[in-house]
Amino acid sequence: MIRCAVLGSPISHSLSPALHRCAYKELGINGEYSAIDVGAGKLHDFIDTCDESWTGFSLTMPLKEEAIALCTSSSDLAKRINSANTLIRAGQGWSATTTDVPGFVDALSSSGFSDVQSIAILGSGATARSAVAAFDRPDTSITVLHRSSSRELAIRASALHAHINFLRWGSPLPAVDLLINTTPSGVADEYAGQVDEQVATLFFEVLYNPWPTKLLQTWRMHGGESLDGLDLLVHQALHQLDLMTGSVVDHKTLWPILRKAGLEALKK
Repeated sequence: MIRCAVLGSPISHSLSPALHRCAYKELGINGEYSAIDVGAGKLHDFIDTCDESWTGFSLTMPLKEEAIALCTSSSDLAKRINSANTLIRAGQGWSATTTDVPGFVDALSSSGFSDVQSIAILGSGATARSAVAAFDRPDTSITVLHRSSSRELAIRASALHAHINFLRWGSPLPAVDLLINTTPSGVADEYAGQVDEQVATLFFEVLYNPWPTKLLQTWRMHGGESLDGLDLLVHQALHQLDLMTGSVVDHKTLWPILRKAGLEALKK
């Protein structure tokens, strides 16, 4: 039996249980997946209470950076971006990795948007670092709009190949192929006033709560193409299912099914 959960705080809004339980049902897996509130600085204590019945954990904020420090092993990618959203039992310890990075790539490619060479990212936290790593190519230019210059070194460390530059928060949105919002709810609302000048750009909103955000709603009202946070959540969950079940699941078949389950859960 698989026993997993999503950890974070707050956690009551998480759609991960709906997605993973739906996948278990579709795949005929005997599994349990719950949501557990674990606050900042509490991950180590929680993991110490877990017996061998636990298979793995999905991690959301504010735990993604804590996981790197407490695990017996971490993937090179997770260490590079200093963020892990997945813990898998490894012997007597735990292995940390990230499925956010391939989740970004798959969300874009499955919707037919794979050729992007210029990217702007709103925010510079863990999700922004995942986005930088996801689109890290020699021919790609990534502009990060943010408030905290102290995060710039971590952003640069997340990229091995792409050209990175920074703009102060509030600067006009640059003309790019792809705009990604990684900021918390409401933070990027002020950029809604610039949407009429940016509808030729693909917009990727990583939030799914609130649904839709003001910026995403405005973007769509102006006819701009967009992807949403549910796309990212589904695709990173599919990669977690590979790790948690120990076998490669059929991503192409499952992702529309899981997206539908997520949409239904959002209506409740």
